[in-house]
Amino acid sequence: MLSPSQIIVLALPVFLALMALEWAIGRRRGRNTYALADAITSLNLGVLSQTSAVFTKLLTLGIYTAVAHHAALWRHDAFWFSLPGWLLALLLYDFCYYWLHRMGHEVAVLWAAHVVHHQSQDYNLSTALRQTSSGALLAWIFYLPMALLGVPPLVFAVVGLIDLLYQFWVHTEQVRRLGWFDRWFCSPSNHRVHHAVNDAYVDKNYGGILIVWDRLFGTFKEEDPHDPCVYGTRGLLNSWDPLWANAAVYRQLVHDSWQARRWSDKARVWLMPPGWQPADVAQRFPKPAFDLAAHRQRFAPPMGRALRLFAVLDFAALVGGAVAFLWQADQAPLSRNLWGFGVLLAGQWTLGAAMQSRMHWGLALALQAAAAGLAALALG
Repeated sequence: MLSPSQIIVLALPVFLALMALEWAIGRRRGRNTYALADAITSLNLGVLSQTSAVFTKLLTLGIYTAVAHHAALWRHDAFWFSLPGWLLALLLYDFCYYWLHRMGHEVAVLWAAHVVHHQSQDYNLSTALRQTSSGALLAWIFYLPMALLGVPPLVFAVVGLIDLLYQFWVHTEQVRRLGWFDRWFCSPSNHRVHHAVNDAYVDKNYGGILIVWDRLFGTFKEEDPHDPCVYGTRGLLNSWDPLWANAAVYRQLVHDSWQARRWSDKARVWLMPPGWQPADVAQRFPKPAFDLAAHRQRFAPPMGRALRLFAVLDFAALVGGAVAFLWQADQAPLSRNLWGFGVLLAGQWTLGAAMQSRMHWGLALALQAAAAGLAALALG
């Protein structure tokens, strides 16, 4: 049986083909939504999310399996493996996902993980693959109700993959309004609102497959053609570094918690809404007010022809390495996985540094070759 990682690997050509189609349609319409460095960074973060997930399965499926096995309140596998059972499980998963997604915008420590998905100033299918590498640390908590209801781990894993794959296609500006579909389902129009930083759109439209949850719980907002979506986060990352993308908000939380004088505030920093600061910290380290006009200025370090060619070829090589790593990760010993992950991570970090001219691309290539050689020696 294929693992979730292997299914993602098999889906990769489809993802890439759809991105190429979206790019071609955008070029033909004169509304291209792709920038090379940003798209590579989004895909780079997607690769990192998948390779790091090899080491967090205990938190995603392992704990779920233990709870379902030892604490389920209702055991009826025959029902869950029937068509009504599968549909109910998918509905339950989407409901749990709504609350995970919503809390990911309302609780600072959860936002620190989820923010990765929102950092791009572009909105296209590559943005869909821009995923966190730390979300698994706490996300599992939100799915425990399904384990308590006795949803088998296999059913949970399959409906989770369906929910995830569905959300790929809604990350596009090339599909406009869809009439009745927009009223019931998460659609490109609805999800564009979710990714926007405009005042009217912030913290809206959390649904994964169904937008009904947002209508029920008061978080729905319709896209307004007179208020075009502006994408990114309120506090731009301004970096192509995949490690910094995952660490930036955690670093800010550590800083604010350390600087807070009251012990209660040190804890509240992690649990309050994103951007909240204790009064004493806000006084000493004030944050600038959000300016939508300034936010429209793009982070786009110049890239010459040689650097652009290197970035494309180097990333293609990294994807090839990641595919090989993910395909065999479930059968490989931990030491091999750790070395493989380390080599890929070195390549991803140096690629990001080269794209923003913090490192010459030739040095980046040399460091990647050194990391691969060291791994080969270590593994014999």
